[in-house]
Amino acid sequence: MSTQAGAPASEHPVTLVTGTSSGIGLHAAVELARRGHTVVATMRDTTRSGALEEAARAAGVTLDVRALDVVDHEAARACVEAVVADHGRLDVLLNNAGRGAVATAEQLTVEQVRDQLELNYVAPVHLTQVALPHLRARGGGRVLTVTSVGGVVGQPFADAYCGAKFAVEGFMQSLAPVAQALRVWVSVVEPAAVASDFVGNVDRPAAGSADGGTDGTNGTDGTDGTDGTDRGGAAEMGDPYAGLLRAYLERTAGAFDSAQSAQDAGVAVADACTATAYRFRWQTSEAAERFVGLSLGDLDGERVLGATRTWLG
Repeated sequence: MSTQAGAPASEHPVTLVTGTSSGIGLHAAVELARRGHTVVATMRDTTRSGALEEAARAAGVTLDVRALDVVDHEAARACVEAVVADHGRLDVLLNNAGRGAVATAEQLTVEQVRDQLELNYVAPVHLTQVALPHLRARGGGRVLTVTSVGGVVGQPFADAYCGAKFAVEGFMQSLAPVAQALRVWVSVVEPAAVASDFVGNVDRPAAGSADGGTDGTNGTDGTDGTDGTDRGGAAEMGDPYAGLLRAYLERTAGAFDSAQSAQDAGVAVADACTATAYRFRWQTSEAAERFVGLSLGDLDGERVLGATRTWLG
């Protein structure tokens, strides 16, 4: 099933990358092409491909740029099938598309929670399901999902975002040993703070809202994807969360003062995609390693809560 009749198989590994209009996805796609992969770079709106195409030209590589809204499951299936038909194979799926959200429980609508789950959990799960038969038919392959340190460490005002990232990490970790038995390596990549357009795409609480307020490239952060500015206006008189949110955003601004560049994070993702030794969990920086380490050895949960309480003043 991995090739269609008459489709010439590419001589190079074929990699499908989602969320490539900017940030980590853009730089990972270019770096993988530089390393000899045939890269199919997808984004919701190909009229926003200018930065990607310029980066590819500067690197002396070519990319196959295609439109894909990952939450459109029929389109996702058609995209994978078209990649195999056009290139004769699929070797790597890199789930990168994602979006952040800044709001605590009372400020979230159920629709916002569903949106976070659909984009950050259901979409990569579905793409993985669609890609697996093609990877197996080739005798092996790789699925990597860019999650976040927020998939390991729950953070204030990132309730829905971290919940979705925890969910996708749990799914991939459960899948990993089964897929590995069939020679498919399933991994997650966990960035910390990354300087990218991700922060501008983050949902924020509606003005004055304590009961619900709001696409993009992954690249989160070690916080929640905010850049430390209170654009949502939640810090109004009478908002019980205003002071906590203000303190949190001030703390978050500091994290972005020393954020990893999107290019460095993209190279780290490409390293994970091309590694010769298997790991389930990858971090893109030393900061990400330290932050993830808070939770992975935190048997009673107090190590993480002791750190994140200080973010609120």
